[in-house]
Amino acid sequence: MFLKLSNSPVFKGLLPDQIESIVKSINHKIKNYSSEQIIASRQDECKNLLIIIKGNVRGEMLDYSGKVLKVEDIYAPRPIAAAFLFGQNNRFPVDVIANTNTEILIIPKDSVLKMFQQNDKILQNYLNSISNRAQFLSQRIWFLSFKTIKGKLAQYLLNLAQPDKVKITMPLTQKELAEFFGVTRPSLARALGELEKAGIIEVNRKEITIIDKNLLIHLIE
Repeated sequence: MFLKLSNSPVFKGLLPDQIESIVKSINHKIKNYSSEQIIASRQDECKNLLIIIKGNVRGEMLDYSGKVLKVEDIYAPRPIAAAFLFGQNNRFPVDVIANTNTEILIIPKDSVLKMFQQNDKILQNYLNSISNRAQFLSQRIWFLSFKTIKGKLAQYLLNLAQPDKVKITMPLTQKELAEFFGVTRPSLARALGELEKAGIIEVNRKEITIIDKNLLIHLIE
């Protein structure tokens, strides 16, 4: 377990035996969840730091029409909703559900504070983790502000192409990119096909070549 936790953003840079010593010195427990079991419900108070040891979970919410919107999948050994452990409105923003049989390390808030006091590397890791998350969500909101899928794609490709790249290796799969944009995978694939047909880009699996950068820029203006 501690070898796996050494790859967690919270314990980055610590050796497994260091993590074992720290975790064993604080109040904690390990809980197992079966596939499709609810781990936390939206608006539940976030009182513990949850770190996935094994398996993966998803965050999802219901809109006012009753449609389920999946926000993201979270894989071991990442923490769950770490940014919501502190602050005034420290409640889960989404429902958290196990995708597979999942094992989670649960550390109460007061024990998390004790870890911070014991090891400033953990504190630094924690702050970096929630800051990176905030930056990711800020970027995602920005992309969602573009009304068309082509506009989202154009902005995304132009960002990857900075400063003067022509060939881009996509860091996300089409499924992951569709979720990032908040659109369906077929809609994304269709938009990519239309950009290629228009001679703006050329797609070769995960590699994309920008043929006409000016036309890409025009899509976001």
